[in-house]
Parts: sequence; structure tokens; C-alpha cells
Amino acid sequence: MKRLALFIAVILTTLCTATPNPAHNGQCSMLNAQCSIINPLIFADFPDPDVIRVGNTYYMVSTTMHHFPGATILKSNDLINWEYCSQPLTQLSNADNYNLINGHNAYARGMWACSMKYHNGMFYLLINGNDTGGWLLTANDPEGEWHMRHLSRIYYDPGMLFDNGKVYVACGIGNIQMCELDEDFNYIREQRVVSDKQGLEGCHLYKIGEYYYIYATYGGWPSGQTVFRSKNIFGPYEEKLLVDKTIDGRPNTIHQGALFNTPTGEWWTIMQQDLGCLGRMPNLQPVTWHDGWPMVDIVIKNEPQPEMVNAESIANRSKL
Repeated sequence: MKRLALFIAVILTTLCTATPNPAHNGQCSMLNAQCSIINPLIFADFPDPDVIRVGNTYYMVSTTMHHFPGATILKSNDLINWEYCSQPLTQLSNADNYNLINGHNAYARGMWACSMKYHNGMFYLLINGNDTGGWLLTANDPEGEWHMRHLSRIYYDPGMLFDNGKVYVACGIGNIQMCELDEDFNYIREQRVVSDKQGLEGCHLYKIGEYYYIYATYGGWPSGQTVFRSKNIFGPYEEKLLVDKTIDGRPNTIHQGALFNTPTGEWWTIMQQDLGCLGRMPNLQPVTWHDGWPMVDIVIKNEPQPEMVNAESIANRSKL
């Protein structure tokens, strides 16, 4: 029995630790042709990633749901090797169930996909709690103190953008709303810009060149990635499907993530890859531009994966 307990402990430790990919040799000062990119970037559950670059440093934030402290942020100088930065979300103070008081508790809710931006020397996190409302977190230093403010409304799977003295948020599921706020995040108005798209969610909002882009996912299983663009923030928008729900005849599980560029002007996307019980792991893919559209060509290779172990195999080994 002791051998079984020890074996289970070893397996759980292996699967639950945020393990860097062993193929990443840690010698890439910046992403280039000499860097070996093997997905997933880390062997850990890091869902709904949003990524920004500030100078030469990339920051990636993840959904942490009912876990606190939460909204885990990692940082990297080369997109290959990631390290811990901070966990800005200390608690959701307006709900007993997230503070385990008065007999209340919560599971699989809490903080969902959030939006991260850097604007005028300040880091911003727009967080959606479906049962606690919207939250805004700000900091001058992402590794320092974050200030938290409760907002007047919910922004489901928000994509945030600062533009011409205003803040815009693309959000929703199926029907995407474009919300206009002032720079203090006070709500002004909203307008539906995408209608009747079943499963569409996970918005990321950008202004690149003369176009506004909504980079979003068709969630579920299998899943897809798409983009909408318009020269007017309130539309009309046209759509181009970037990643279909099947790749080479197999269900696609790579979707929902962020667009960003390097200091030398190359474009990339980090999306999540659904790997069942192992979680949703970050996956790095190149982006090329054609006629004003960001094109994503999913590269799938035979890559090393964490070993899958089931209860029956553990029981059999314990008898040896």
C-alpha cells in the first residue's frame, strides 16, 4: 500500500507541475531561426491566454477560475522560456463563496478569460466574474502592487483596446457587443457588431494599421479560430476563418489566444491547446499577413507529451 501511495504521489507531482518543455534549451535571447520551438510551451494548464509585449518583455495571463491568488501572469524575453511574474487577483471580496465564509463555496466559476493591456505606463487587467461582475486591476509594475476596482457591469470574455482617448471592449458569446467606455472605465454605450455566431467567444481587440480586428474563437469540441475586421470600431465587420475545426481530418483543439509582434516586426499567436485531463496548454504559432488579414498556419508535429497514466495501470504496477 505504501508503494502505491508513493507511486501516485510521484505521478500527480509530475502532471501538476508547470514543467518547461525539455526541448527549450534556454539559450534564445530572442525568437529566431536558431531557436527550437516545440509545443506546448509549458506542460501545464494555462487556459485562455492573453499576451502583450512591453519593450523586449512578453507577458502572458491565464484564467484561474476559483483559485486565489489568481490571474497568473508569466513573463518571457524570447517567447520560449517563461517564468513566474505575479498573481494580481488576491480575492473577489464581494462574494462569500470565493472567501469560504458563511458556509458558501464555489467551483469552476470565478475569474474567467481576461484582457491585458499596457497603456501610458500602466498595466491593465479587465477581468470577468460571471457571478461577481467585472473587475479592473491596474499596476505600474506587474510584479508590484495591483489596485482593484469593481465595475458596474459584466464584460464576458472581454477584448480591451485604448484608442483616441476612449476604451473599447469587445465581449459576449454568440452575439458580440462593442462597448465604449471613457478612460476611467465608465460605461458610455454599446452596439452589437457580430450576430448569430454560435459558440463565438474569447474576444481579443486590436487596432493594426487602418483596421480594427476582433480575434476570437468558436469554442467547444472541436474548436476553431477566426478574425473579424473593420475600418470603423462599430463595424460593419467582415470575417475570415483562420483555423478550421478539423486539421488534416483530425479534430482541432488549438484556439483562443492573442496576436502580438516582436520588436523586429514578426507576428505570432499564442493559443490554448486542449489536451484533455492534462489541461489547456499554451501553443505558439507563426502569423503571416496577406491582404490585411492575419493568417495562422497551425504546425502539428510528433512532439513529446507528458505520459498518460490511468488508474488501472497504477493498480497493476502496485502489484509488482
